Amino acid sequence: MLLLEVISGERLAKPERGKMRVHKISNVNKALDFIASKGVKLVSIGAEEIVDGNVKMTLGMIWTIILRFAIQDISVEETSAKEGLLLWCQRKTAPYKNVNIQNFHISWKDGLGFCALIHRHRPELIDYGKLRKDDPLTNLNTAFDVAEKYLDIPKMLDAEDIVGTARPDEKAIMTYVSSFYHAFSGAQKAETAANRICKVLAVNQENEQLMEDYEKLASDLLEWIRRTIPWLENRAPENTMQAMQQKLEDFRDYRRLHKPPKVQEKCQLEINFNTLQTKLRLSNRPAFMPSEGKMVSDINNAWGGLEQAEKGYEEWLLNEIRRLERLDHLAEKFRQKASIHESWTDGKEAMLQQKDYETATLSEIKALLKKHEAFESDLAAHQDRVEQIAAIAQELNELDYYDSPSVNARCQKICDQWDNLGALTQKRREALERTEKLLETIDQLYLEYAKRAAPFNNWMEGAMEDLQDTFIVHTIEEIQGLTTAHEQFKATLPDADKERQAILGIHNEVSKIVQTYHVNMAGTNPYTTITPHEINGKWEHVRQLVPRRDQALMEEHARQQQNERLRKQFGAQANVIGPWIQTKMEEIGRISIEMHGTLEDQLNHLRQYEKSIVNYKPKIDQLEGDHQLIQEALIFDNKHTNYTMEHIRVGWEQLLTTIARTINEVENQILTRDAKGISQEQMNEFRASFNHFDRDHSGTLGPEEFKACLISLGYDIGNDAQKKTGMMDCEDFRACLISMGYNMGEAEFARIMSIVDPNRLGVVTFQAFIDFMSRETADTDTADQVMASFKILAGDKNYITVDELRRELPPDQAEYCIARMAPYNGRDAVPGALDYMSFSTALYGESDL
Repeated sequence: MLLLEVISGERLAKPERGKMRVHKISNVNKALDFIASKGVKLVSIGAEEIVDGNVKMTLGMIWTIILRFAIQDISVEETSAKEGLLLWCQRKTAPYKNVNIQNFHISWKDGLGFCALIHRHRPELIDYGKLRKDDPLTNLNTAFDVAEKYLDIPKMLDAEDIVGTARPDEKAIMTYVSSFYHAFSGAQKAETAANRICKVLAVNQENEQLMEDYEKLASDLLEWIRRTIPWLENRAPENTMQAMQQKLEDFRDYRRLHKPPKVQEKCQLEINFNTLQTKLRLSNRPAFMPSEGKMVSDINNAWGGLEQAEKGYEEWLLNEIRRLERLDHLAEKFRQKASIHESWTDGKEAMLQQKDYETATLSEIKALLKKHEAFESDLAAHQDRVEQIAAIAQELNELDYYDSPSVNARCQKICDQWDNLGALTQKRREALERTEKLLETIDQLYLEYAKRAAPFNNWMEGAMEDLQDTFIVHTIEEIQGLTTAHEQFKATLPDADKERQAILGIHNEVSKIVQTYHVNMAGTNPYTTITPHEINGKWEHVRQLVPRRDQALMEEHARQQQNERLRKQFGAQANVIGPWIQTKMEEIGRISIEMHGTLEDQLNHLRQYEKSIVNYKPKIDQLEGDHQLIQEALIFDNKHTNYTMEHIRVGWEQLLTTIARTINEVENQILTRDAKGISQEQMNEFRASFNHFDRDHSGTLGPEEFKACLISLGYDIGNDAQKKTGMMDCEDFRACLISMGYNMGEAEFARIMSIVDPNRLGVVTFQAFIDFMSRETADTDTADQVMASFKILAGDKNYITVDELRRELPPDQAEYCIARMAPYNGRDAVPGALDYMSFSTALYGESDL
């Protein structure tokens, strides 16, 4: 009867003598009705069995009551009461040696399981290190006594019965253990709170590491750009072709070896930044703002400056090589003409200064006068060469030739000597003319010989000079022009040979007259130094130079043909690779817009597509090799293609960057889908609507397109005219949001617009669109939740102590909190109190950490 009163909470009637059994049955029925009202099913248990003292039925009923009110409410990770209680015991005793809880009978015989439960939650009550597994009686009594004295758990079991029984009663031990569970249920809440804090802090620590990695990678890339741009902007010319060729080779190494890894780093930096921002957004953290000057836009601007400097540098190198090539040709031409002129003027000044006419005979004087006239004719013929030498020197100065001082000195010496020759020639003519009246005889044949031999000799010297002159051509047409000119020159050789024979005929006639009339001419022509032997020697030299010139022109023609093959070979490959890159760029754009399968299928498709693109790299390398051959052959234009190697490189780099960015966008969509709980069908519906209104396939929506997209997803704007046009202004958009459940004023409307377009660019990206659609239903941690968890750990205090943090949290995260929490300054503060409220708001950007 007492037991039934305790269960029901009602005062039962005391049975009178003679009516004891009836009243007892009535009282027991009331208790059984109350138990049944609490959801306890009593099978085959009646009041009569209880009143008659049926021990088996009575014990069964008591166990049912215990199971309902003491054990049934226990639940760990959605398990049954018994399994949940067993799982709780296993977790709490896992760190203790010699304890292995597998059931509710023999696992508890040594008493260490009970002692471990007490020590886990109240370590000050039991010195667990002194317990021994071979002394179960002591262990059990210790646990029972401590539980009764300090935990208010009645001593329901007897230590001797447990030790002396092969298999202790499972229900009795289970009932007793449930008392420990209810006694320590408050600690379970603290453990849950600690787990939540650990999760939040782990996310924060991971994000901080990603921020540090971004800062370091951005600093390294900007430092490399800062070092490289001055090198590319250096326009200090070199004096020799070899030095400029070395600069060109260094630039090629930069293009092939140094720049490609930096392109990958830049791409990886943007991917890391987007991934970090996505993680911060998904964990309800404030957006990451890099250090000043290290934004993605700053790096893009610096990269643009690098490419601008790079483009101008290559053009400058090629122009400098052309300039040095031209300078070398002019310098060689100057030296050749100067040597010929100096050879001609050698001894002329001494000749003009002779006084031989003072002791000469009349015939000798007349001969000297005629000789001087021939010299003047020769001098006039050399005037063009002197002017050419001066013109070449002037051009070398204008082109900033590195050895201009020596060229100028030599040119000045030639000009001064030429002026002196002119003065000396005039002076000698005047002297000869003064004595001309004394001369009456002159050999007309010698004079005629001299007059015809001098220009012919000059023609031969010019021909030899032209035949030995170097030439530079860049096209087949140019070499064909030189060949035509050479053929025209060869056509004049028969007439020149006739002139040579005529000149030699004059000399033979002079010799005949001398022999016939025994004229004392000393065997020389007084009017010229050109002998028939000299004419024959130069003529023979001209004939030898002609086939050499033929050979040189043939070799150059063959070289130009080879250059033309290189142009066609490069053009054929470039005309295939260029359109292929453009096609792949368009296909990537279509892939990013079209929806085929799940996001994971799209991601796998993109990665396979990326692999096929990377496999195309050998063809790019082959084209680079052909381009190097073209540059080494000094080929500067190509009429067979509109593509340059620079176009191909830029297109290839853009293709790799585009596929990497597209893959990253899909990865971020997967992160958003999983974190926000968006189904694949919802994601497909969002993507289909977005793509439908993205008519220019730019990957973004304008304001009007965004409004129309919202309407297509079922948001009623409430205006028939607008339903027909599919467009909304700002007021209509606000009405649309209100119809979706957003009741807002002007300020709230402006906040929503700033979320979808925070930078006020006038466009809405797909990621911002997805974030907006899923933001209101997202299950994310908040500052209030973290604050509530800390309050549980602190025992409902407004502050928390260092000891409490270290007891409830893992060591690394406990120290993380201690290092960042500000001291608590409230009225109830104690020494060492920490302010967990300001720390919680700082984690979510609501205050400074």
